[in-house]
Amino acid sequence: MNVAVAQVKELRERTGAGMMECKKALLEANGDIDIAIEILRKVGRAKAAKKGGRIAAEGIIVIKTSNDNKTAIMIEVNTETDFASRDEKFKTFVNNVVTLGLENKVTDLSDLLALPIIAQECETLIAKIGENIRIRRMVVLKSSGIVGNYCHAGRIGALVELSTQDLQLGKDIAMHIVASKPEVIIPHDLSAEIIDKEKEVYWAEASQSGKPKKIIEKMVAGRIKKFIDEVSLVNQPFVKDPAITVGDLLEKLGAKVLSFVRFEVGEGIEKQKADFAKEVMAQVKRES
Repeated sequence: MNVAVAQVKELRERTGAGMMECKKALLEANGDIDIAIEILRKVGRAKAAKKGGRIAAEGIIVIKTSNDNKTAIMIEVNTETDFASRDEKFKTFVNNVVTLGLENKVTDLSDLLALPIIAQECETLIAKIGENIRIRRMVVLKSSGIVGNYCHAGRIGALVELSTQDLQLGKDIAMHIVASKPEVIIPHDLSAEIIDKEKEVYWAEASQSGKPKKIIEKMVAGRIKKFIDEVSLVNQPFVKDPAITVGDLLEKLGAKVLSFVRFEVGEGIEKQKADFAKEVMAQVKRES
């Protein structure tokens, strides 16, 4: 049978698949567009399964907040290459995912991945861009005050739960968290295990100096204090005014940070060494 150009055009608009894939699916479906769409979805699932084992360590972070700023969701979605993470189709997909997450009031990643439309869109997108895509992680923060947020270039994002409704403070603290990478809010939040490990390292280094034990103990104590200050949010110099600490700022404004989360694209993922020339050629083929 002959397939009308108008049918191919409609199928491309509805699925985003390539022209030849649409024509082939329509031929197989005897011109029935709904059946052709299901055929293309099956092709997408097959491609997704094939690419599922490939390392996806690039990507973007996107944040979405409720209208009252009391709830916010942050997700990281990964691709294999930086090229793909800049693709407008990929960005649209990630924004759709985070919007659906907020609208459906999901509380964890399993809830998000259970939404059928997300799995379908992910499979379709994998078929389009030719790379593995992984919705890696998400977090939801809620507050009786507000949840401040900041995302830097889609690469590093932060949510911060504040006791007050000061939107500017929320943004400023989130920006500080992105820039300064604190690990805890206050020193007391640091586990004894982490501190003991740091002490072991510092003691081993200081012992090589040949100085008396009492001197070494003072050296280690000084370095531990510095370490605790560096990783505790309230003791860090405020990024917009290093003359004061974050703790000083919060006290001045009568506010408290109740919790925070910081995401950085690809952190903790062992990346494969990239062949830049191959990435370029792959991108050219996808765009041709």
